[in-house]
Amino acid sequence: MSTGDSTSAAGDFVPAPPASPLLDERLRDSWDANATAWTLAVREQRIPSRRAGTDAAIVAAIESVCAGRASLRVLDVGCGEGWLARAIANPSRDVLGIDGSAGLIAHACAIPMPGVRYDTVSYEAIIADAAADAAAEGDAQAVAGPWDLIVCNFALLGDPLSPLLAALARRLTPDGSLLIQTVHPWNAMGDGPYTCGWREEQFQGFGVTFPDAMPWYFRTLASWHQELDDAGLRIRALHEPLHPETRRPLSLLLRCDRRR
Repeated sequence: MSTGDSTSAAGDFVPAPPASPLLDERLRDSWDANATAWTLAVREQRIPSRRAGTDAAIVAAIESVCAGRASLRVLDVGCGEGWLARAIANPSRDVLGIDGSAGLIAHACAIPMPGVRYDTVSYEAIIADAAADAAAEGDAQAVAGPWDLIVCNFALLGDPLSPLLAALARRLTPDGSLLIQTVHPWNAMGDGPYTCGWREEQFQGFGVTFPDAMPWYFRTLASWHQELDDAGLRIRALHEPLHPETRRPLSLLLRCDRRR
């Protein structure tokens, strides 16, 4: 379920219906419906903010974390059609891309890359297996750990996030890092209020027809800090990639580790 920065374009504010568990279900369903259209938009580089710098920013951040380290295990959470896992493939790395959308994983598997694997794994399974593992070590896990680096690139769209973030934190090595790139709140709010809440992405301007709109949860900076803190994570570094022409923030990039 890796949206890109489609939601980072300021524009008309489209609120989603009031919060309900069905919104998370709609979010999951939208990615199965939109898998082919999204894959086309990504592979044909139709998303302006990705071309302007968000793709390069996450790859550079990963390479910075991995510099000078060998035999790293990297987990790409919400990998979508697999572009990032392929971009960071390296003979010294074991890269696993996971996504809750079987359609997106099918597109990812269609382009094999040495050292890169893909699997369909829901966020709910990650949370459930981490909880089971905490209660009884040795229980089956949907995603085996530990991981030296876990990456969530425009893949954290629901609410709340702290259960998933805590489950991921428990899968890090003692010196492992969690990298998150997400829409920058100051840009993503568009003409809507700067308050947390569900909104709706229409995927306009990509030159591709998307069958379904996507609900997503807008977060303020304070909300991001709270979700990470609730998950037992601390922000080690914060970066705001800028558009090369407008000099406005393209995204918010966070490097986190477990609180000691």
